[in-house]
Amino acid sequence: MAEQLLEVDDLKVSFRTEDGVVRAVDGVSFGLERGKVLGIVGESGSGKSVTAMTILGLTRGVNASFEGEVKYRGENLLHKSESELRRFRGNEIAMIFQDPMTSLNPVYRVGAQISEVITTHEDVSKEVARRRTVQLLRQVGIPNPERRIDDYPHQFSGGMRQRAMIAMALANNPDVLIADEPTTALDVTIQAQIIELIDKLKDEFNSSVILITHDLGVVAEIADEIAVMYAGRIVEFGSTRDIFYDPQHPYTWGLLGSIPRLDEERPDKLHSISGAPPSLINLPRGCKFRPRCPHAFDKCIEEPALENRVDDPHHLDRCWLTIEEKRNLRDLTIHSGRPEAA
Repeated sequence: MAEQLLEVDDLKVSFRTEDGVVRAVDGVSFGLERGKVLGIVGESGSGKSVTAMTILGLTRGVNASFEGEVKYRGENLLHKSESELRRFRGNEIAMIFQDPMTSLNPVYRVGAQISEVITTHEDVSKEVARRRTVQLLRQVGIPNPERRIDDYPHQFSGGMRQRAMIAMALANNPDVLIADEPTTALDVTIQAQIIELIDKLKDEFNSSVILITHDLGVVAEIADEIAVMYAGRIVEFGSTRDIFYDPQHPYTWGLLGSIPRLDEERPDKLHSISGAPPSLINLPRGCKFRPRCPHAFDKCIEEPALENRVDDPHHLDRCWLTIEEKRNLRDLTIHSGRPEAA
């Protein structure tokens, strides 16, 4: 049986604001096995990043409240003090943030920042840390690492800065790597290189990965399972093949339909989901996707549970439509987005 490294159970995260309570994450549950990649997909504001940052204790504050459990190897991280969490951050669970230019300190050399991560968690000399930093930079594909180690962040391209952030995250060989929109603001070619690099390093370091993105196409080749999030909830969960070839939720259909494909009759025309995500302060009754769903009906005024509604017990969705109705309706919604079969 595969080792379960991380278990998130009924996680709820709320923030108190002047306008009301923001329910950023509302009852999210998932597990992560060693060596596996979980993709968390959804539009901006769906709760993806808040979920990831809560795992590392980065959303704590006077205005935040939490319920549920986040267990790493059986230990509930939500019950850990700030000093106790420092033992886990970087050492056991590391994060690649989406904007390396703001994550890297512009006045310190890139190599010094990576070396500091090593010396913070391990009792090694600066010389040893520097040698390991050179090795890490080489592993993430930065040319001439012996020279580039002394460059500043502004001397790196966007793709190279992201590679440096990956090296920093892997500096202490963590078991879990969380990549929060790691390809944002990168061109398509560099995006593919970064995703391929994460996949390769996952095997080299024997790590598990949570890959957060708004683009289902990014996770198509790397993820083992995908959680589709909307308005703070998981609306569909299943294997990557299930999500792409047998999607059950209308929101997933919309995400798949918004992926451009060159083999369409009108490749210049992009499909989109109508409307905008709801306010997390004033959520609609029942199904949260109901106001935007072209297939909503009377029963959608009630909140559906995240349940198994197909033969596969590991494929869950949150929709009142029957299996037959979904099969008849989804092809009308999905105009593109399915990758070629392996």
